[in-house]
Amino acid sequence: MKAIFDTVSKQCSKTVTKSYSTSFSLATKMLSNTIRQDIYNIYGFVRFADEIVDSFHDYDKELLFNKFTEDLELALEHKISLNPILNSFQETFHKYDIDKSLVDAFMKSMRLDLHKQNYLTDAEYKEYIYGSADVVGLMCLTVFVKGDRNKYDALKDSAMSLGSAFQKVNFLRDLKADFEGLSRTYFPNTDLNQLDETSKQAIINDIESDFSKGLHGIKNLPIEAKFGVFMAYRYYSQLLKKLKKTPALEIKSTRIRVPNYKKFELLTRSYVKYQLNLL
Repeated sequence: MKAIFDTVSKQCSKTVTKSYSTSFSLATKMLSNTIRQDIYNIYGFVRFADEIVDSFHDYDKELLFNKFTEDLELALEHKISLNPILNSFQETFHKYDIDKSLVDAFMKSMRLDLHKQNYLTDAEYKEYIYGSADVVGLMCLTVFVKGDRNKYDALKDSAMSLGSAFQKVNFLRDLKADFEGLSRTYFPNTDLNQLDETSKQAIINDIESDFSKGLHGIKNLPIEAKFGVFMAYRYYSQLLKKLKKTPALEIKSTRIRVPNYKKFELLTRSYVKYQLNLL
């Protein structure tokens, strides 16, 4: 029976989440167990696609990405895949009737990372952010509202803003790795060779605006999702605070992190706020 394979597939997605991101894994644990596995399934899918374009430097990335894309399409069509990550993702995709255009937009942005290194205009930047981050937030939102279209539409803009904020924080944190290791620059109209405090502050102002819109949506999420998403928001907000205090030149030369003890401190404080209904 396929049930055993499905169980193994889901465990793989959970393992991917725990192995690749302690912060996201911690936030996901705060979700209701009725939706937690589905978020693992989504994360496993987006993580593997991202790993192909970002990490597999000794291999033919385009060949691997084309094969992954082909396997994804077959998984969604036939509701099974021998790739356990895609097998678990297709289950969540069909369970909540996730919009296929979200998946397509994500894969389009990931494919851009195979060759595109500079985003020179705001339009290019926004399109990449939409595909690489906003749609992931919307896939998760579909799970959070359990496919309810009215709730989805009401929270859609906030979910996109939160996804944008998370991705932009990642971009700012990973400036060194993206610029030196992958020769990529995502922020338009910003010379990373001459990154100064004014340019850094403009980026931060943009992120803070996204966070403000995202927080409004968090307050209106279903109870099953609210605390977990708030935990992720708190983590990324703390990371942004550290980036804000870090000189621009230092951001270019190191990767800013939130230590594990701070993550658990954030968890404790966030839980208190949640229990006191302060969200």
